[in-house]
Amino acid sequence: MYVVKSPLSDADLKTVSEALQGALVDLVDLALVAKQVHWNVVGPRFRSVHLQLDELVALARTHSDTVAERASALGVSPDGRAATVAVGSGIGPVREGWVTDGDAVATLVDALGAVITRMRDRIKATAEPDPVSQDIFIGITADLEKQHWMFQAENG
Repeated sequence: MYVVKSPLSDADLKTVSEALQGALVDLVDLALVAKQVHWNVVGPRFRSVHLQLDELVALARTHSDTVAERASALGVSPDGRAATVAVGSGIGPVREGWVTDGDAVATLVDALGAVITRMRDRIKATAEPDPVSQDIFIGITADLEKQHWMFQAENG
């Protein structure tokens, strides 16, 4: 059932909806990973890393909402369920238990790198079929790259 009709052709909508769904999954997982690490980080840089992780969680949640609402605007039902995120995320698993501040930073550098790579693929994929969604991906990628830089500098 389609409640909202997309102005895009079926072929373009397929490309764009796959990009939006993939981005949603990655952003939801990024928020979850960052929060998991946030709860378990220990070490001399606890406070700065802890606060930086909260910033990343807020950013990922805001962008996931933007992506989901863009999908809805195009008539695509976004799927952010845990099972969907678990099988579709490009982020590797995060170990359980306490995480030293250095390992926490390294975990987020890797997670951000994975998401950024996939976002850049989505930028390319949506250039022709939907510049509006592409613009969203460009903005998200810029924000994620800033976080990537800041986390890398933390262990520099």
